[in-house]
Amino acid sequence: MGSLLYDGEDHPIHIEDRALAHLKVVIATKLRRQESFTLSWKHPEGEPGGRSTIWLHPSIPLRFTFDESEPPELNMRWIEDLMHSANSTGGITLVDEVLDA
Repeated sequence: MGSLLYDGEDHPIHIEDRALAHLKVVIATKLRRQESFTLSWKHPEGEPGGRSTIWLHPSIPLRFTFDESEPPELNMRWIEDLMHSANSTGGITLVDEVLDA
């Protein structure tokens, strides 16, 4: 389980490593373009139920921490789905990976 540390907060956002690796690509792309957006996710098992949303802006510090030492092979379709979500008015919604058959 990886973590996204947002704005120096003491409470990391826990996201599975594979999903976080894909989110990192999309978030870095958007921030490199100086684009602000929201990121929304459902709370993982073991945490209080519900969902959260944060505002991401190039000036807000972010840190991606992964449990795995090696990055996973990326699924371009998942990145495209996340990028499409990021470009919508609702911002990025962490959607499940769709595997091609």
